[in-house]
Amino acid sequence: MEAAGSSAKAAKVGAGNGGSEGSPPPPPPPPPPPPAPPGSAGSGDSEPAHSSSPAAGPGSLAPSPELPSYKLQDFDTLATVGTGTFGRVHLVKERTAKHYFALKVMSIPDVIRLKQEQHVHNEKSVLKEVNHPFLIRLYWTYHDERFLYMLMEYVPGGELFSYLRNMGRFNNSTGLFYSAEIICAIEYLHSKEIVYRDLKPENILLDKEGHIKLTDFGFAKKLVDRTWTLCGTPEYLAPEVIQSKGHGRAVDWWALGILIFEMLSGFPPFFDDNPFGIYQKILAGKIDFPRHLDLYVKDLIKKLLVVDRTRRLGNMKNGADDVKRHRWFRSVDWDAVPQRKLKPPIVPKVSNDGDTSNFEAYPEDDWNKTPPVPPKDLEIFKNF
Repeated sequence: MEAAGSSAKAAKVGAGNGGSEGSPPPPPPPPPPPPAPPGSAGSGDSEPAHSSSPAAGPGSLAPSPELPSYKLQDFDTLATVGTGTFGRVHLVKERTAKHYFALKVMSIPDVIRLKQEQHVHNEKSVLKEVNHPFLIRLYWTYHDERFLYMLMEYVPGGELFSYLRNMGRFNNSTGLFYSAEIICAIEYLHSKEIVYRDLKPENILLDKEGHIKLTDFGFAKKLVDRTWTLCGTPEYLAPEVIQSKGHGRAVDWWALGILIFEMLSGFPPFFDDNPFGIYQKILAGKIDFPRHLDLYVKDLIKKLLVVDRTRRLGNMKNGADDVKRHRWFRSVDWDAVPQRKLKPPIVPKVSNDGDTSNFEAYPEDDWNKTPPVPPKDLEIFKNF
């Protein structure tokens, strides 16, 4: 599970741009969620379980009852399942109801040092709003003088990245399954005027049945028109992000093209030893397809990886429907996808709801010796 600011494959860019989204930055260098557990009242911000109406967008769910507040003392920390630049993710167990959760813990001094304040707030606001079977769920947030805390559902199947790395590449039908579920998630986010901006195998978790959950919404943003922040992972950046032209929903469709290529090939279409080399290849737009790729999926990838975003599949008049109608998806029952009725090609080995065997083991170091921040810095997070 990827923690704040982490990447198992390539470093994210934009760590220094998180504080402001209003003006162009300088150009880049050349499981189904657990039932609502009873909990004791505590400090922090108790979230409704993503209440939204069925009409809110594709695949949205019926409203859920509000969840209770918590205190940090309500949980036992069992293991670390992810680490990152300014935080880590713990598996925790609620002491009363015995439910498992993922607790994302972020160091306030590091968030401030890396100018990630706005991204942290964006992540909370986006997760409060969304409600979809393929998106991670947020239950509660809290802060003290040292850390920000986000209590989320624990997804025990591990990262899609791990399965891709172990298998080398996915076959056509496996890639098709994950692409279909991801498309439904993207379509839903865009229906809420949210751009995800960080699609990659490391940010896709599998639940115990094998269905996806998108996680790590640190770069997600509610969008009216365009934004200029340079953020994402180099291999997945769209041309308009690299060129600081301002970007919107189209970047998610570009990233989908990169992801489909990587799932079926075992490597991304544009890669180099340094980010500048990657950017040059992205802007050149030359794609070398492995010979084994299906003819239809090659056509889909080409239409998603169009440099001109006005002609990019998914970003035209019919939106996501253009992607869903593509011939590669001709066998997909799109009504069945958000209902989780498609049969997952990989079912993770999960012995119990608190199983951590599908995540890497992380040392329990002295990360929690973070010093408290002064009140003036804490003011930034008063509503967190």
